[in-house]
Order: sequence, then structure tokens, then C-alpha cells
Amino acid sequence: MKYISTRLQEETNIKTAILKGLADDGGLFMPEYIPKLDSQFFENLPNLSLQEIGFTVASEFLGESISDENLKQIIDEVLNFEIPAVKITENIYSLELFHGPTMAFKDVGARFMARMMSYFSEGKPMKVIAATSGDTGSAVASGFFGVPEIEVYILYPKGKVSPLQEKQLTTWGGNIKALEINGTFDDCQALAKQILSDEELNRKFTLSSANSINIARLIPQTFYYFWAFAQLQKLKKPIVFSVPSGNFGNLTAGLFAKKMGLSVHQFIASTNENDVVPKFLETGNYETKPSKQTISNAMDVGNPSNFERMQSLFDNDVSEFRKEIVSYSFSNEGTKNIMRKVKKEFNYTLDPHGAVAYLGLEALRQAQSDKEGEDFVGILLETAHPAKFVEVVEEVLNEKIVIPERLEAFNKKEKQSVEFPVDFELVKQFLMEEK
Repeated sequence: MKYISTRLQEETNIKTAILKGLADDGGLFMPEYIPKLDSQFFENLPNLSLQEIGFTVASEFLGESISDENLKQIIDEVLNFEIPAVKITENIYSLELFHGPTMAFKDVGARFMARMMSYFSEGKPMKVIAATSGDTGSAVASGFFGVPEIEVYILYPKGKVSPLQEKQLTTWGGNIKALEINGTFDDCQALAKQILSDEELNRKFTLSSANSINIARLIPQTFYYFWAFAQLQKLKKPIVFSVPSGNFGNLTAGLFAKKMGLSVHQFIASTNENDVVPKFLETGNYETKPSKQTISNAMDVGNPSNFERMQSLFDNDVSEFRKEIVSYSFSNEGTKNIMRKVKKEFNYTLDPHGAVAYLGLEALRQAQSDKEGEDFVGILLETAHPAKFVEVVEEVLNEKIVIPERLEAFNKKEKQSVEFPVDFELVKQFLMEEK
């Protein structure tokens, strides 16, 4: 399997694609084709474990670059927690992706990526760069903490992540360094891309990305779409996924799964007020814009990096996008209202991101209410434990949220970060002076 930049100027293998993260031409690596899984796999899907699914899917992308034995060991280490599909209503299920070490869906991708990087780097020193709007940083920190010869630099927007998220980013020490940027997530992401493409930094260090621009983050995110089907296809109804979307890595992974043969009826790209993709699907014009701060902060992205991958999948044809994806955006007030409604009527606590996904399912059902057609089962991706946004959730629901012990432990640790303005030269100087 070759991996080709979305800008079509670079072609390489999976090892190099993972270790580099970003192509030299500034593009994102994509497999030259999306492999199809055989019919026997899908017939047997309800009988497979999450680990068996992960191994089968990953093997298609990794080929002979890693032995079956090593890949199985990595998959078993990464997927050592539950990902249950929890029933909220008769036709809405929450795929709870928050049972990992940092209690966010990024645990799946970041832990897999950390192990693949460690495997392929063969002990050579590396600097890993990650921009975060909240949960990426903590999952990356957890995944890479203590990995020999790998230094991790996490860029996050000052004052724009929740207090608990910030503690999860800034309290590791050791090989994890937090860079507090006085700007937005888009500023952090732009700085990260500048770092990764800077010639002088690349001459001095081996650099890689830990964001969803790295293909090693996307591959494992496909696993849980298959796993959701394994749990719910017995309902014998069309399955719709509502994906809370910011940088669009999660949705892109779902599109990979469908192209591999998973019979997803529809994807909903559910966004907050950062509505670049809903506007694109409505008008056909893609226009990035400065991000707005919302209560679902991990989705506060005005220039989603994985849009390039979606353009590649759909040959940059908006009509092809529209066949697979519908997209809606929702306000803070709408998000709060649905959190209250779901708690009151179904006794289920949504975090602000899962709440946006729930709204997406409601919007699609409303849009289809005038049409004749088969009813569907909606699966929302619940991407983080509500306690990660305890201030917002407690205020909205007017009740105390129990913080799990593994999260509470971060609150007791001391923050360690280095603050920077949005200034590439200053950040670069800091990196150049690091060992």
C-alpha cells in the first residue's frame, strides 16, 4: 500500500507517512486506495471482539510493514477498555468512547499512534508536535508519556480549554511539554503545521505530528464504527452516525469504514456555531473563517484540517459529499436545551459534544418526517466523559457531576506550561534550544 499526499506531490510507504505526519508539500497522507473487506468479515461481524475487528481493519492499511504478532500486541494494549453502545431512546444509541485512560475518544487514536511511532522509529530520537482544542492533547500526552527518545510538544489555546482539560495537558512533566498559546485553536494548528514544514527544524530534528493529520490517528478511529455495527445490526434497521465534528478526523474515519464495505445509511456532520462544512454543503463554496468559542470547545475549528482528506475521497465534488453527508450546526443555547431534555426525559447525561450529535439526529429525523421511508437507528458518538466539562454540565443541568477518580487525580497536580504569543519565530526558537 502506497500513501500519497492530498496535494499529489509526494508518495511514500506507511512507515514514513506515520513518522512524518505531514507531507513535505503540506498535504495529508492518504492510502492510494481504500481496501475492501470481504463478505465473510461482515457476516461474522457480530461474533468478533473489538480487538479482532481492530486487527483485521488495521492489517489492511499496514500490510507487511509490521508482523501479525506485533500488531496484535499493539491492538490488545490500545483497546483494553469498553466502547459500549448505550441505549438512550428506542432509536438513539450513544457510542461511549470515553472509557479509556483520559476519558475521551482520542485515547483510541493517540494510543495506537504512539505505539506505531515507537515501533517504526526504532529508538531514534523524535519530536512529536500536537495542537489541541482540548482532548487531543491529554490523549497524546497519556499515549506518549515515558516513551523513550520521543519528546512531545502540545500547543493549546490559552483560556479556551476546560480547567480539567488543561490539567490533563499540563501536569505530566518528563517528555511531555505544554505550550500555552495566546490565541485560538486555529492559531495552534497553523503553528504546528509551520513547525512541521520548517526546513531548519527538520534538518536538526526528526519531527512528526500527533494530530489527526497523522494517518496513524485515523486508522484506529475506523475500528469503532465496525464495533458499533457489531453491537446494533441485530436491530435490522438502517444505521445513521451523528458525528460531533471540529477537525473532521472522526468523520473521515467513518467514511473510510464505509468505503471498506460497512453499510452506513448516512453520516451527519454535527457542528456547533463553527459551521464551515454545513455552509459548504449548502452553498458549494468552502470558506474557512476564524473560529468562535463555544461550550463544545473541542469543535471550535474554523479551518478543519481533515477537509483535505474528504475532498480527496470525494474528488472535490460537492455533489459526492452530499450523497454521504448531511450537516447541521447548532447554537450554545440549543446544545444546553438538549442536554436538559435528555437528562430529564431519559436520565442520560450528555457532554456538550455528544449533545450536538444528538441534535444532529433530531434534525435529520425532522427533515425526513415528511418523506416516506424506513425508520433508522441513530448512533451518536459520545466523545468525552461529561466530567471533563464539569463547569458547563453542572451549570446546564443544575446538579453535581461526580468526577471519576482518574480525572480527579489531575486536579491535584501542578500545572507546568510555557506561554507564547501567536509568533512562530518565538516557538521555533524554543524548539531549537531544546535538546
